[in-house]
Amino acid sequence: MDIKLDKNINTPLYIQIYTQIKNLIENNHLKEGEKLPSIRSLAKKLKVNNITIVNAYKILEEEDLVYSKEGSGTYVSTKSIPLNLPYIENESIDLMTSGILTLSKNSINFASVSPIPELFPIEEFKQVLIEVLDRDKGKAFVYPEINGYTPLRESISIFLKKNYTTDVDKNQIQIISGGQQGIDIVAKTLIQPGDYVFLEDPTYSGAVAAFKSRGANIIGIPILENGIDLNTLEKYINKYHPKFLYIMPNYQSPTTYSYSEEKKEKLLNIAYKNNLYIIEDDFLSDLNYTDHEKLPLKAMDRQDQVIYIKSFSKIFMPGIRIGFLTVPCILLKDITKAKHLTDISSSGFIQRAFDLYLRRDLWKSHIEHIISVYNKKYNLIVNEAKKLQKHNVTFSEPKGGLSLWLKLPKDINTFELYEECTKNNVIIVPGEIFYIDNNNKNKNYIRISFGTVNEEQIVDGFRVINNCIGRNGINGNAKFIPFI
Repeated sequence: MDIKLDKNINTPLYIQIYTQIKNLIENNHLKEGEKLPSIRSLAKKLKVNNITIVNAYKILEEEDLVYSKEGSGTYVSTKSIPLNLPYIENESIDLMTSGILTLSKNSINFASVSPIPELFPIEEFKQVLIEVLDRDKGKAFVYPEINGYTPLRESISIFLKKNYTTDVDKNQIQIISGGQQGIDIVAKTLIQPGDYVFLEDPTYSGAVAAFKSRGANIIGIPILENGIDLNTLEKYINKYHPKFLYIMPNYQSPTTYSYSEEKKEKLLNIAYKNNLYIIEDDFLSDLNYTDHEKLPLKAMDRQDQVIYIKSFSKIFMPGIRIGFLTVPCILLKDITKAKHLTDISSSGFIQRAFDLYLRRDLWKSHIEHIISVYNKKYNLIVNEAKKLQKHNVTFSEPKGGLSLWLKLPKDINTFELYEECTKNNVIIVPGEIFYIDNNNKNKNYIRISFGTVNEEQIVDGFRVINNCIGRNGINGNAKFIPFI
């Protein structure tokens, strides 16, 4: 078993060991029932204390990846071999959920929520880039402050108040290189190995991975159509005493559900009562296709208990890698340190350009344009999805965002449907991969996203989905090949 430790990085040694053994198991390099090295022998080989190996093995056992036999040793668990997932032509299913796929030229990609390049505000952003170069010259490329270019933090503070009625001081804003980095920075700051962290179930797999990498125990709280199940939340708070709750209140991924105002208020009161931080991930609330305002939970936060992460990737240009998070005053020092350890600081040049972009109020016209484009596609995809109701497929209309969450009858196997659609060059996402609780029996969903498809592809793609569901054989009797 080849494990390499790097004692110069911030990740604890036992987490490095745990992560590498987990990867060996999940990639089938360690087989079902195979015995792991003894604690003493592995500690000697890696030149670490025995307790380091004990802690790594403990996390593996808590995740059902291994099990121990008293007096015998530690073995790879039967449960850890992902026999219930299909072979997907060597593509990681995690990459599929992010829209990172090797697609044929004619594929219709319902898996990606990324925007198409045709929607990027190239000319407007080019002008602010040129202006920054002319104005700041070489200064545009020096390291900005760790917490971000001050004028941009000021612009974002104004942006929040103007667009989301959210009042956050510029000194409580941390610039980040995208939403995923924000999640990772929060994890580095708040999580100690063994801490419990709550997430909606189902949820964004990137957040699960980030929290697990810090040694957190992940607990899923069921999400209902109007928001998280508060009864379960309160019961689990008393049982597990979590470090924080991670949620997406508007157009949640993957379910597309949005929290009701009443549930938001009750959730905040629960957080205040239990001194619980809420991590709010907002990447799609701007894509609202109604006249009803969609404000973030942060706008209702009266006690600075919500850490608000905002990414511009899905609504602006993914490649600029920019976003921000709001930081409670008590965490400012630790968040800044975590950001510095991650990448020192985000691109100063891009920060200066984005600051100008916001100050010129170019954001408003961009959002109005993409909403008009996406709203048209949304109405079309809803109409096409309604045609599946003859197969007893149901869904709630989110009236915003970039996806639909379709519930299939129990006798339709989502992975077999995925494979049938793939054979016909249509890519969908089986809902099961978003769930935390592997014992959850209510997983018969697929996610259909329309970020990268045009109107013709929507019609053609749903024709394929309709035909695949209607064929005999999509009935839960799939024969799966182990996913490697």
